[in-house]
Amino acid sequence: MHSGNVLQYNFPTIIRFGAGAIKELPDYLVWQKLERPLLVTDSNVAGLGFFKSILDGMKKKGLAVEVFSDIHKNPVKSDVYKGTDVYDQTRRDSVVGIGGGAALDVARAIVLRVNHREDLFKYDDLIGGEVFVTQDVPHFVTIPTTAGTGSEVGRSAIIADDITHQKKILFSPKLMAKIVFSDPELTMELPPFITAATGMDALTHNMEAFLAKMEHPMCEGIALEGMRLISRSLVKAVNHPDLESRSDMLLASLMGAVAFQKGLGVVHSLAHPLSSLLDTHHGLANAVNLPYGMEFNRSGFEDKFLRMSIALQLKEPGGEAVVTYLLELNSKIGIPTRLKEIGVREEHVETLAGLAFADFAHPNNPKPVSRNDFKQIYQQAL
Repeated sequence: MHSGNVLQYNFPTIIRFGAGAIKELPDYLVWQKLERPLLVTDSNVAGLGFFKSILDGMKKKGLAVEVFSDIHKNPVKSDVYKGTDVYDQTRRDSVVGIGGGAALDVARAIVLRVNHREDLFKYDDLIGGEVFVTQDVPHFVTIPTTAGTGSEVGRSAIIADDITHQKKILFSPKLMAKIVFSDPELTMELPPFITAATGMDALTHNMEAFLAKMEHPMCEGIALEGMRLISRSLVKAVNHPDLESRSDMLLASLMGAVAFQKGLGVVHSLAHPLSSLLDTHHGLANAVNLPYGMEFNRSGFEDKFLRMSIALQLKEPGGEAVVTYLLELNSKIGIPTRLKEIGVREEHVETLAGLAFADFAHPNNPKPVSRNDFKQIYQQAL
C-alpha cells in the first residue's frame, strides 16, 4: 500500500512465548467460548507424547476435539479439501494448527476454505486472489513444533497442485492466527537433522528478508537479531540441545517469518524447485543453496553484508566471511555443502533453472536474477 512516501507496517499477532505456554491453550479456548476445535497436524506429531498430553488437557476442560492429520510432507490441495470435509461433518467451531510448516499451511488453508468454497486456487495471491477473501474465517490458533518456517505468525499458506505440483500462495491478513502458543519444550525432542534443516531455513528467512529490496527498517532490525540468536544457538541446538538453545531457535524462526513480510530472494527460488522436482526437504534445500545465493548477492551490497557479519558475531567483518561462515556452519551441523550430495545431477540443472526463474521469490532479491544466473549458481553449488 503506497501513497507517495507513506509506508505501512503491520505487526499485530499475539504471541505467548516460553516453556509451558502450551498449557494455556485449553483455558484460552474456553475463554473464547470455543468448544469444538479441529486440531490440524501431521501424522508424525499426532503420534508424539506431547500431542497426546495436549489432547488430554483439552478433554479435561470439556472440549470436544477432532484431529485431522492426513497430510502430505509438501501439502497439496486434496489435503485441504479432506480437512474441510472433516470440519463440516464433525461441526467444528475453530481450527488449531500444531506442527511444522506443512501442518500450519494446511490448517491455514482449511481456515480459508471453510467460508470460501470456490476452487481453492482462485484465491492464489499471484493472480490477485486475495480480493476474493471476503467472508469471515473461523477462529485460528497456531502452535509451532519446529524452529524453521515461522508459519505460526504468517498470513499465507503454500499449497501445491496435486497433479502439476506447482505451488500456489493463499494470502490474506484474515489468515493470521488470533494467538500463537510458542513453547520451546515442544521442540526438545526434534532429531538433529530436522533441527539443522529447519534452523537453516530460519537463518535463510532472516538473511533474505534483511537483503530484500522493499524498505522496511522494522523487519531489518528483527532479521539482524534473528541472525544473532541463530549464530549463538544453532550448533548447540543440533548437537547438545538445551532449553536455552531451543528457545533462541524458536524465537529466531518466528522473527524470520515476521521479517520476510519484506520479501525473500534468490535462495528461496533456488530451493523451491528442489522440493517440487526431487521432493527435497525445504529447509535442507535452503541450507545447501544459502552460501551460493549469498555469494551471488555479495557485490554491490557490501554494507548490508558487513552488518550481517556483525550480527552473526564473525571474527572477520564483511561478505566473504559471511559466505565462509555459512559453508562451515552447514558442516558443523551435518548438512552437505554440495547439491550433488542431496541427489541433484548435472542433467537436472536446465529444468531447475527454468523452474527457479519462474518462481515467485526472486523478484524481491536485491539484484535481478536471470535464468542464466540460476543455471550458473546451480552449477557452482553442484
